[in-house]
Amino acid sequence: MIQCVACSLKGIMWREILVTALFCLRYGEGGFPYIVPSVGQIWPQPQHITTEQTYMVVRPNSFSFTLNGYDCVTLQDALKRYTDIMFNSSNEYQIKKVDPWTKTQYFSGYLDTVHVNLLKPCEHMPYLGMDEQYSLKIDTPDDPGKGTLISESIWGMLRGLESFSQLLIPDGSAYTINSTQITDYPRFRHRGLLIDSARHYLPKSKLLETVDLLGMNKFNVLHWHIVDDQSFPFVSTQFPNLSGKGAYSQERLYDAQDIADVVEYARNRGVRVVVEFDTPGHTRSWGPGQDGLLTTCYSDGKPDGNYGPIDPTNDDNYDFLTLLFTEITSHFPDHYVHLGGDEVSFDCWESNPTITQYMKDHNITGDYGKLEEVYVSKLLQLISNLPTKNGYIVWQEVFDNGVAIANDTVVHVWKGGWQDEMANVTKAGYETILSSCWYLDHITYGTDWKTYYGCEPFSFNGTQTQNNLLVGGEACIWGEYVDKANLIPRVWPRASAVAEKLWSSMEQTQDVNSAAPRIEEFRCKLLSRGFMVDSLGPSFCPGDNL
Repeated sequence: MIQCVACSLKGIMWREILVTALFCLRYGEGGFPYIVPSVGQIWPQPQHITTEQTYMVVRPNSFSFTLNGYDCVTLQDALKRYTDIMFNSSNEYQIKKVDPWTKTQYFSGYLDTVHVNLLKPCEHMPYLGMDEQYSLKIDTPDDPGKGTLISESIWGMLRGLESFSQLLIPDGSAYTINSTQITDYPRFRHRGLLIDSARHYLPKSKLLETVDLLGMNKFNVLHWHIVDDQSFPFVSTQFPNLSGKGAYSQERLYDAQDIADVVEYARNRGVRVVVEFDTPGHTRSWGPGQDGLLTTCYSDGKPDGNYGPIDPTNDDNYDFLTLLFTEITSHFPDHYVHLGGDEVSFDCWESNPTITQYMKDHNITGDYGKLEEVYVSKLLQLISNLPTKNGYIVWQEVFDNGVAIANDTVVHVWKGGWQDEMANVTKAGYETILSSCWYLDHITYGTDWKTYYGCEPFSFNGTQTQNNLLVGGEACIWGEYVDKANLIPRVWPRASAVAEKLWSSMEQTQDVNSAAPRIEEFRCKLLSRGFMVDSLGPSFCPGDNL
């Protein structure tokens, strides 16, 4: 028995001990799973949570949410969605030997309703810095025998509903829930996942499934790297040849309705969709559909049939970009658009005689960083002057190459040596997003989630003022070797480790060993909700169908 329990029992409630013991008796006495999942814990861990030994019983046929305060369609949708999530799963944790009707000294009664109290009117769109705080009370001393979920915002209400759903412990035909009090809010404002639909086209169904998982992990950003060298699946009505000649095929496209569906689905779950159109490099797929956009490469004084980054010396290109980004931002309502700017090769620019003459005329001969600055400065200006007055995010190379960027630019750090980079970017006064240590496409054999969990965003040498400029982070799943077949298991639950680092406090996320039973339980919950997430190590979930 002791060998089977692969976690410390210190601090575990008596019912959790009983459930763990029954797990061992029923599913593998004498076996050695990687870890025994915790029971009734929340992922990511709340900022403040107090749990007692007393418990209530939730009966699916008797339970309902009771609305107090403000109401809206988003809230109604969420209440219905979470009712389905809680009571229509396959109940991975069912251990039917535990009698839910046994009224021990810790039984506090039946929880037949949770009062949902939204204190302010619903906001329509999620945004950077939105209020995601909530409080949850279940059978607390000041309100015994009752359940209450309170938030000042619809976004906090969504996070609180997710936490409540995770507290339920399937127990035969009913559920139990410990007497619990939670006050919770995120550590960082920006908590995202980058997906890449250019290297492999990702069907809309997989995008929506990803959004579901983002909400369940309390992420609030889907960073959609929608186009790249390989394909241009975005359908532009202004420039239909971009996708007509640049996509893999005319079946692998995202039209206006597809985008609207993803944005609305994400909005309903408190997730922003930040789109990326990476320029001036990574634009090879743009060229066939827009004459004169890309730089003509030369060899031995003649065009060699190759094309390089966007030609920054062609004024017509800025008119094109203005029209294109006007259309883009009409489909993606978030204030921010990601403009890329990474991995710009100067070789083609260096070979082109027209560009050489332009640089001579502008007294920047040989300084291709300055030429990049010409492009980026004009791009940022036109983005700022769009009807939507967007803000922008750029990859760190734009900063590294000395480009003069606006004060409100957000710099996205992705390379190695990120501690020094973060210190330099924030010392210069720019807000920043971290991704360097959370590249999920860099797979290794074994439990690599622990490596992601071990990355502390504040482990760079910065003042408190500099720390305040770190708005958050993103896990990244680049698409060279990821398509619809392996997107979900490749990302989840590995990205869940990043979710907790970005939501929970620094003090709560120092011990990977104490996190292991909780992330294993969360993985089992995701499986029970129908998501084919990957394994974290040799183990299985109670209730697995053989």
